[in-house]
Amino acid sequence: MKKLSIVAGLGAAVLATGAFAADLPRKSAPVAPAYARAPIFTWTGFYVGVNAGYGFGGMTGPGSGIFKDPSGFIGGGQVGYNYQINQVVVGLETDLQYSGISGKSAAVGSKGSIPYFGTVRARAGVAMDRFLPYITAGYAYGGTDLTVPGASTKTMHHGYVIGGGVEYAFTNNITAKVEGLYMDLGEKSVLGATRKIGFEGGVVRAGVNYKF
Repeated sequence: MKKLSIVAGLGAAVLATGAFAADLPRKSAPVAPAYARAPIFTWTGFYVGVNAGYGFGGMTGPGSGIFKDPSGFIGGGQVGYNYQINQVVVGLETDLQYSGISGKSAAVGSKGSIPYFGTVRARAGVAMDRFLPYITAGYAYGGTDLTVPGASTKTMHHGYVIGGGVEYAFTNNITAKVEGLYMDLGEKSVLGATRKIGFEGGVVRAGVNYKF
């Protein structure tokens, strides 16, 4: 009987201890911090920017022989829109440039210059996250300012432009680019319709854009 009483007492003590332990507050497992995925950059959106560079080339047409190959500083601004589909980026850009491209002639008092030009171009590229190589082509226009002894003329020309470049997004809003273009401003009659003159040449420029 004595042994049975001891065993019963031990059993009751064990049960009481278990019940007490069940009533104690439990430590919850630590909650893993929520993972915030970094937003994926997209090239989609409108942008505006400025650019500067160098232009060079030559006058074309029957009346171009008296002018040396013109060259000089260029600078201006651009406005455009990009749309990204997976890695493909397509867009449209227009720019207007001040131009210091000019060339004198061996003939005294003769000079030819391109005081301004602009383009309206389609762009297409493949985005590698924030890096965008692209090609571009479209319409070009510009003016020639020609002077020969006894006459001068200012004429607007129309033609085409083609080229390519690379652009990099330093932030979600600021991008920078370097591009090269070949431009052909078609020949037109100038200086009293006695000569046809145009311009063809290259443009190398760098630019900065703000993307909205």
